[in-house]
Amino acid sequence: MTRTRSAAVLVAAVLVTAFSLRTAVASVGVLLSELRADLALSPALAGVLTSLPVLCFAALGPFAPRMAARIGLDRLLVLGFAAVTVGTALRPFTGQAGFTACSLLAYAGCAVVNVLLPGLIGRDFPGRVPLLTAGYSTAIAVGVGLASLVTVPIADGGAMWRLGLVVWAVPAAAATLLLALRPTPRVLRGPEEAAPPRVPRRAALLGALPLAVYFGTQGLQSYVAIGWMPLFLRSAGLSAEQAGALVALLLITAVPVSLVVPLLARGPHLLTTVLVLAAAYAAGYVGLATAPVPGAVVWMLLIGTGAGAFPLALAVIGGWSRHATATAGFSAAVQSIGYLIAAPGPVLVGVASAAVGTRTALLTVLGVTWVVHAAAGVTTAIVVRRRTAADAAGARSSSRPPGDLRRGSARDGGSRWRDARPCPPKPR
Repeated sequence: MTRTRSAAVLVAAVLVTAFSLRTAVASVGVLLSELRADLALSPALAGVLTSLPVLCFAALGPFAPRMAARIGLDRLLVLGFAAVTVGTALRPFTGQAGFTACSLLAYAGCAVVNVLLPGLIGRDFPGRVPLLTAGYSTAIAVGVGLASLVTVPIADGGAMWRLGLVVWAVPAAAATLLLALRPTPRVLRGPEEAAPPRVPRRAALLGALPLAVYFGTQGLQSYVAIGWMPLFLRSAGLSAEQAGALVALLLITAVPVSLVVPLLARGPHLLTTVLVLAAAYAAGYVGLATAPVPGAVVWMLLIGTGAGAFPLALAVIGGWSRHATATAGFSAAVQSIGYLIAAPGPVLVGVASAAVGTRTALLTVLGVTWVVHAAAGVTTAIVVRRRTAADAAGARSSSRPPGDLRRGSARDGGSRWRDARPCPPKPR
């Protein structure tokens, strides 16, 4: 296989895999009414079903690197997406328990691959990480949007919901095949990275917690929107096709926003960006509460813009430290806490909908979450600003004039003190 063809297969494997990472999740949301009727799902069980993806991400994601170290990154990627394919293909033809179990299998595979895919890009495309990261992020958004848009038409308006779900096993199978057949490039390892400075646990937690809450509350809003927004719109009088198209618009709106927002994560515009995104969320929710049908397109555009908080959080994580190991640890802390925060959202809507109805439950959960989300975003911006100022002060203090004494380090040969100017010769 030529080098160009090998690169093409690698890129195709990444993009098709990313495209299929969320289709099994999004296709359930737009057909939730049919699933509840045919499988006799209670509102609480429907909420659990829509929460399974984020629960899998929170529970299995932290263990994926350890599993990859044991059985190999490439093998685990293939096994993970084989699980996605099997679970997606079998669940429409089972009962209530089987549907839940097969969904759990598919979502577990997605959780593992979701963690490993950035590592695959960094290993196989060391010189194209930003480009491939943008590509796979866009592919995820396109997959979610397309699943929300065409699942109901494929299912013939919901009458053939099993066909609308099983069709998404086809791109998952293609991704599994590409992952299994793709060549593995031999990338030379660079010099070993210097150990990052040790940070006290309390300081690390205080730095990670606001961003984790911001990340988690954004995820909660997204999962509630994917899982319950179609049902909310249908209860307001829209058809299943119209509700699916509107949710697809919400998700696709996040694609262009994701291209711009990360550029504002480093610099004086972070706080302004946080406030603008929070205001977009709030305006969309107020619109849904006051005029859900007449302005539905505008409300979806606003909520999709607010979802730009997700790439903003990822950009803050990526720029947290110059050391890859420190960034990886910070990312693991933020995402694990964040997914735990996001997990209860769809369940809360499901439980509350049994008491007050879907419309009131959805708007209440989203409204309360928005308050916490906005506060955490402002706090995160303040923490980042202070950290940037501290780094700048540290950089200025490190440029000392010749002749002053400063503490040494291991890179200075282990000496405790060193002089920046050579000692003058002793007089004879």
